[in-house]
Parts: sequence; C-alpha cells; structure tokens
Amino acid sequence: MSAFWFYAFTLVFFFFDYFILAMGLNIQYGETGILNFAYIGFVAVGAYMTGVAGMPNAGVSGQHYILGLNLPFPVNLIIGGLSASVLAFFIALITLRRLRTDYLAMVLISLSLVLYDISNNFIPLFNGADGLYNVPEPFANALKLTTNSFVPFFAGVTGVVALIMWYFMSRITRSPLGRTFRAIRDDPTVASALGKGVFRYQLTSMLIGSFYAGIGGGLIIQFGGSFNPTAWLPGETFVIFAVIIVGGVGNNVGMIVGALLVETLLIHLPALLPAIPGHPGLIEYIDAMVIGILLMVMLWFRPQGMVPERLRRSKFTLPEFATSGASAAVTPSGPAITADEAPGAEPSLQAEENDAQ
Repeated sequence: MSAFWFYAFTLVFFFFDYFILAMGLNIQYGETGILNFAYIGFVAVGAYMTGVAGMPNAGVSGQHYILGLNLPFPVNLIIGGLSASVLAFFIALITLRRLRTDYLAMVLISLSLVLYDISNNFIPLFNGADGLYNVPEPFANALKLTTNSFVPFFAGVTGVVALIMWYFMSRITRSPLGRTFRAIRDDPTVASALGKGVFRYQLTSMLIGSFYAGIGGGLIIQFGGSFNPTAWLPGETFVIFAVIIVGGVGNNVGMIVGALLVETLLIHLPALLPAIPGHPGLIEYIDAMVIGILLMVMLWFRPQGMVPERLRRSKFTLPEFATSGASAAVTPSGPAITADEAPGAEPSLQAEENDAQ
C-alpha cells in the first residue's frame, strides 16, 4: 500500500472515531445541557480498560498494568465502554445532585486532571507515563494482516461500529427519552414541575454519553496499538466540543460535518504534512489558531452550527387550533407560534410520552 492510501485510511478511521466521540458528548451537552469538561477522561478510561482487557498478563508483556484478561474483540471494547459508564455513574452521583452549569464544569475539569495525575504517576495501574503499548490488533493474527493491510481493515470495522452506534443514538434522541433530555436542557425547572426526575435523566445521559466515549477510546488504542497520558490532556475535550459546535449542537447529522471539518481536515490532515524546515511544530500552532478562529466565527455568525438542530413540532395541538384546521398562529411581530408555544398552552411533553407508551 502506498503512503497516500495509508494516510487516507488513517484519516477515515479518525473521522469515524470522532463521530462516535462527538455523539457521546452531544447527548450530554447538546441534548441534556451537561457541560462535561471531563469528557476526555472517560475516553481515556475506555482506552485503558479496552487495552488491559485485550492484553495478556502483565508478566508476559513486561509492562505494569491491572487485569491482563487477553479477551478478543469486541468483548474488550465493550468492557472499555462499560468501564467509562461505571466511572460516570459515581462521578454523577457526586456532582450532578448539587452542582449546575459553571460549577459543574469546573469540578469536572478538576476531576479530569486528577485522573490524569493518577494514571501518570501510579505505575501499577496503566504503566504510568509510558502508558500501554503493544496492544494486540483485532483479527490481525486470524486474518494474517500486516500493518499496511490492518489500517484499511480496522478503518472499515470502525465505520461499522460508528453506523451501529449512530442507529441507536438516533433512536434515543427521537424517543420520549430524547424529548425529556431536551426539555431538561431548555429549562430543568419546568421539566421538574412536569414530574420529570431531572437528576435521574441527567444520570442516564451521562451513562450513555460516557459509554460512547469509552467505545471511541477503545477503538483508538486498538488502532494505534498504544495509549499514554499525553494523548488525553484536558485540551482534547475542547477539540470534541469544537466538533459539535461547528457541526451543530443537538444534531447527529451535524456531528458528521463537525468530525469531517474539525477533526479530520483541521487536526489530523495537517499532522500528516511534512514539517516546515527550521520551524518544527509550526504547523500544529497554525492549526490550533485556525480552529480557534473557526470557533469564534461560528459562535458569532452561525451559533447554530453548520447543520442546525431540526425544529421538532408536536403533533398535538390546542382544541381551538384543531377545530380551525390550523397548527400554528402567526403574530405580526415574529415567526409562527406552534401549539406548544402559544400563550396558556400546556406543554405537550407529557402527552407525547403517554401517547408513545
């Protein structure tokens, strides 16, 4: 395989993988309004646990790490996703009950730094600062894959995993559960007044999103064969935030656009370019500046993202609108007001859920 195709399939892999990561953060932030600045920590937990679940005993590999279960793919990958969800469960119990918005974000980013320090300094856990390496490549021995043939093969496997997870995420966001997430995002007080357990739904969102983070991290460590603390500095979380902001918050299709523009074209494509003579690392600095400028432009001129969140209209209307055959009223000063938005209208969230049940 030529170097061009090797790099091309590498970009394809990162496109699919960050699409998965973006969907996980989107259901937490874009759908439920949880400002999770520790998201990359859950990615790291998924990567590490996938690695140690698929690697042999530490005494055989010469590294220091827990478990060493030597499990095949995709069992080790599922363990990585579930491990991230378990961590999210305990963190959510501590933070979500009492903290909101800015305070929650500060505590979560602090927890991410704590996880980083533990993995970096406690060597028996995940081999310290060196991290895990020589992670087995899925199906490489069974299919007799070389390094060149493994890259396009695993890029295709990641694409299949991304398609499956996109299907389930679409079902979630279109269900009564997804509508409750968005109600909590828009106004948790109103959602609580309608009888919705805000903490319970936020906890559910954290578990789902963290599972996606763990799956994305597990795919990264199996593709690259290694993972260490430098791969998940807190700034990586903001890269994923850039993906969903540019693509379109609260929109699964927008995650595809964001992953393509930000992660694939602006981050990993420049990383494959040759260094500028006499200026090592300059491309990375320019790349970071371009992403920052892109974020400012998007937030100023198009805050809804490249693919705006679709306006979801309820099929239930007020009696007076139903008798006239109209589903919306137009006011002189603004756009159409749906039945859910009309003065005195009762929110249709509960009615929709009862209908679905």
